[in-house]
Amino acid sequence: MARRLPPLTWLRAFEAAARHLSITRAAEELQVTPAVVSQHVSALERHLGVELFRRVRQRLFLTDKGAAYLSKLTEAFDLIALGTRELYAAEERETLTIRVPSSFSIQWLAPKLDRFHARYPRIVIRLSALGRETDFAREEIDLEIRNGAGKWPGVVSILLLEEEVFPVCSAQLLSGPHALRSPEDLRHHQLLHVNGYREDWRMWFAAAGVDFPEMQRGDLFDQSVMAIQAAVNGLGIALGRTSLVANELATGRLMAPFDIVLPGEDAYWITYPHSAAGRPSLIAFRDWLLEEAHTAKSVSRPVTV
Repeated sequence: MARRLPPLTWLRAFEAAARHLSITRAAEELQVTPAVVSQHVSALERHLGVELFRRVRQRLFLTDKGAAYLSKLTEAFDLIALGTRELYAAEERETLTIRVPSSFSIQWLAPKLDRFHARYPRIVIRLSALGRETDFAREEIDLEIRNGAGKWPGVVSILLLEEEVFPVCSAQLLSGPHALRSPEDLRHHQLLHVNGYREDWRMWFAAAGVDFPEMQRGDLFDQSVMAIQAAVNGLGIALGRTSLVANELATGRLMAPFDIVLPGEDAYWITYPHSAAGRPSLIAFRDWLLEEAHTAKSVSRPVTV
């Protein structure tokens, strides 16, 4: 059903005059003459068939109906103003779509995003899980964090984080009859495995100089974040990667029982198309990532317990 509304100019004139209780001040606010405001108010009263003002000795007073109508109009104009501000704010915000490996997003990036938003409140980050390498020419992805050797043709590649690999476990495994005091003690515990990484338990035991034949004992996971959570819950010992276990080490949810580390063959890289190299929001996010990575280096190495 169509709304039966008086002309907006009449409503604005009445609302301003009623708020100021002055035709002259309303005219100044609306940047028209007092005569125009008076004409609009009179036209509104005739249209509604009610008296909105009482005029006593050249002073304006609202009638009961005028006061009630002003209350409704004020609410309506406030809603219009709010909607307009939100519209402008939405137009001013810019969205960056970032593709990130899911474990890296959960364990490293997502917990830090509040610091980015505090610095850049107008940039909205949309995170997409990494399923494959992005074809920037065909996909609506602005920046991708990749794990690899950093050799991808046709894109900008900037080293973000190098990795080290080392055992991590719950603190409860550091005591008891089979407490972890040396690599040989691992034979009494479940070893947690993750698909897809070159660095595995066989390589770590070789680096530790320990012969351990039962390499496949323990659960196998498709994602690092699943193995990390299993280790937090005391279900076994996982091979942690620097960026993925930094928070758990810092909070004590995980411990690093040994100082023997494997250098990761791959690293995390910031990648984006050359055509985006001058985009301010992307550069802001890139520089923030590098700053966070630099800060994380001082707290992410394992500590011998």
